[in-house]
Amino acid sequence: MVRAGLTPERLARAGAEMADEVGFDQVTVSALARRFDVKVASLYSHVRNSHDLKTRIALLALEELADRGSAALAGRSGKDALTALADVYRDYAHDHPGRYDAARFRLTPEAAAASAGARHSQMTRAVLRGYDLTEPDQTHAVRLLGSVFHGYVSLEQAGGFSHSTPGSQESWSRILDALDALLRNWPGPDPSPTTRRNAG
Repeated sequence: MVRAGLTPERLARAGAEMADEVGFDQVTVSALARRFDVKVASLYSHVRNSHDLKTRIALLALEELADRGSAALAGRSGKDALTALADVYRDYAHDHPGRYDAARFRLTPEAAAASAGARHSQMTRAVLRGYDLTEPDQTHAVRLLGSVFHGYVSLEQAGGFSHSTPGSQESWSRILDALDALLRNWPGPDPSPTTRRNAG
């Protein structure tokens, strides 16, 4: 690789490519230095350490995912929007497994505030506007969708559905059908303990 022109942005992008090839956990400043055929010390003028490098990769991945999600949601609502957003996360994980892992890297409060993480929450809430949920149920639903999307993708990435039938795609489609039905028939508020005691 060409040595000249190293910048934090270029290193983050190269680190993201490396993450997709060998796994996000394997990305370090020293590994990246070997890829650029430079001394490790020469990278420290651009990134502080491996944690800083991973943070930059995480920010890149969150931004890419948010851009894909925004484009997929344009002009969609209801189940179409739900499916579009879910497929963005799943497809990104398939296309960029290392970047997808990076998007779940734990950020400092300062880095999180400067990240595209807020856009992800906004996209999910945009989907939920088609289901007439109010707070706090909307927040409960945001957490539910995140848990299902990321949980399913993580299990699928680990090969958890590779040796049984029906196929993973069929299950994914049925799960999205079930989520749509649940969101359209969201349960009412849980009665207070006093109400439950009086009812009993």
